[in-house]
Amino acid sequence: MAIFGKKGKNGEKEMSFLQHLEELRWHIIRSILAIVVFMIIAFIFKNYLFGIILGPKSPEFITNRLLCQLGEYLKTPALCINTKPLNLISIKMSGQITTHITAAMVAGVILAFPVILWEFWQFFKPALKANEARYAKGAVLAASGLFFIGVLFGYFMLSPLSIHFLSSYEIDPQVVNQINVRSYIGTLTSICLATGLVFELPIITFFLTKIGILTPKFMRTYRKHAIVVIFIIAAIITPPDVFSQTLVAIPLLILYEVSIIISSRVMKQKERDRNEFFGEEEKTETATS
Repeated sequence: MAIFGKKGKNGEKEMSFLQHLEELRWHIIRSILAIVVFMIIAFIFKNYLFGIILGPKSPEFITNRLLCQLGEYLKTPALCINTKPLNLISIKMSGQITTHITAAMVAGVILAFPVILWEFWQFFKPALKANEARYAKGAVLAASGLFFIGVLFGYFMLSPLSIHFLSSYEIDPQVVNQINVRSYIGTLTSICLATGLVFELPIITFFLTKIGILTPKFMRTYRKHAIVVIFIIAAIITPPDVFSQTLVAIPLLILYEVSIIISSRVMKQKERDRNEFFGEEEKTETATS
């Protein structure tokens, strides 16, 4: 159902276009306020914030240590990554304060993500039919959980691998890497946000199936193509070794299979609803005749 069919708070008359805009404005304002609040908290706790941000480049980071131990066990030295501390530089007078503000802002967006989802869900929810709202119950919680799992996966798995590869890659020994702290943080945050959004695949599949754009048959038909695309993505964002690529590809493949299951369940539910609807129509026609 279109948004403009949404009823007013009194439940009696439909809201006008301007009333919708006014309501949307307040949802956006509350979302921004949530971002600002979390941003201020992240800004105040600077040591914790940058302890987290700078963690993946350290030899003592849990992922780096575990991969080194695994490399020793498998006798594969290539798995031992980030063994040397990575020194970062700031090349502008205001570089560190602007970096602090930017990092706090990104942290604010990540932490406020459930609030943002909730606000926009509250805006769109009244436009849904009763059965649609029932099936989408818990969507905000599920989407938030998947987003945070994706962010954590990007932080603990992809970031250390990418940092090691990008910081150690050289075109010639004469060219020395002097990495700007803003470049480092930009790489880290883009990886974490990207994986957070990628992990929303099951939720996206749910809604695309609900509106009839996606079907489980389509996803099964193009499963082989999806696998190739997933491994290409894994090869792009990880160091050039089979272990790292497989490590990244496995969760994405699992998400794809989970999405197929979700799409199948949605299609079955839609079929049941259709049968119930026509069953009720038949009963009504029989009673009328």
